[in-house]
Amino acid sequence: MSGANGFSVSGYGPERAGWTRLFARDSLARRLDWPILLAAVALSLIGSLLVYSATRNRTEINQGDPYFFLLRHLLNTGIGLALMIGTVWLGHRTLRNAVPVLYGLSVLLILLVLTPLGSTVNGAHSWIQLGGGFSLQPSEFVKITIILGMAMLLAARVDAGDKLYPDHRTVLQALGLAAVPMLVVMLMPDLGSVMVMVIIVLGVLLASGASNRWVFGLLGAGAAGALAVWQLHILDEYQIARFAAFANPSLDPAGVGYNTNQARIAIGSGGLTGSGLFEGSQTTGQFVPEQQTDFVFTVAGEELGFVGGGLIIVLLGVVLWRACRIARETTELYGTIVAAGIVAWFAFQSFENIGMTLGIMPVTGLPLPFVSYGGTSMFAVWVAVGLLQSIRVQRPMSA
Repeated sequence: MSGANGFSVSGYGPERAGWTRLFARDSLARRLDWPILLAAVALSLIGSLLVYSATRNRTEINQGDPYFFLLRHLLNTGIGLALMIGTVWLGHRTLRNAVPVLYGLSVLLILLVLTPLGSTVNGAHSWIQLGGGFSLQPSEFVKITIILGMAMLLAARVDAGDKLYPDHRTVLQALGLAAVPMLVVMLMPDLGSVMVMVIIVLGVLLASGASNRWVFGLLGAGAAGALAVWQLHILDEYQIARFAAFANPSLDPAGVGYNTNQARIAIGSGGLTGSGLFEGSQTTGQFVPEQQTDFVFTVAGEELGFVGGGLIIVLLGVVLWRACRIARETTELYGTIVAAGIVAWFAFQSFENIGMTLGIMPVTGLPLPFVSYGGTSMFAVWVAVGLLQSIRVQRPMSA
């Protein structure tokens, strides 16, 4: 407060006024969704411990430094937080205007993967090596541009007040926008990412209010397409082997079924509270391949048990719950669609990753959001959190 002469009174000088503005009812700090932010940070920190446990003894990949992957995971998390802050600062509405540029860049990057610049990791030719041990997986950013692009098209006339729901022509345009990068990713082939993108498209259409005939039609087309892919032998041998091992876990236990068998052994041995952090025999013995990335949940299951694994699932549930709330409370269709697309992405990818370690889903090479080691995937999920926070921040405050 200030007196009539302009001097501050009651100790409320300029510095106190700054703090007052920061925590005022309509300030940025008060508008942020803190549960989703804290849950995502907790998942990333838990992931750093799991990644460290999975890699500290693996000299063949950690370059002789037990902290190599731990430090990189923390660095990726820090960069991800910076990207989230940048996304909130720009705002989802500003990014709406930049969708054509972002879409063009993402398509260009995935096309570069198909050139000699691309490299193959675990059977998927979906990476670009940047040198210095760093690599880029452009399909992770495609998930974001599909969400933003489809939201821009489907919400344009509705938010303008011209229509109550997207018409058939607009839906066709949105599906065409999503189909182009999805076809390129299929050529890599990266079946796991395509599966996530299909779920994103379905989630976006459901949130947009488009006719349910489109959703049922896409489900039917997807089933027919999957059958055609199988019959025409479009899948690579390693992908067929993964589905075969899922259908019959005892098939070739020393080969294609090895990963899933070892994953179930690791999780099953954890019991209620686990063997203790850094004390898992399966993890220490390096029996589970790709444990810092695709199978990171097995470290939690073995060393932290049902309690630790359950905590990760609860934290992911908090992220999804708050994202659903953001989608419901925003007053613009564009924000609703973006938030719903992120919910569909996180929900399916989490279920697929955890499901494949439990043997209830086929192995597809998808990381566990916020937890698995990987720079591009970490950057993408934190940008998505930034979009959710931007939608939350820019919505009108309730009375």
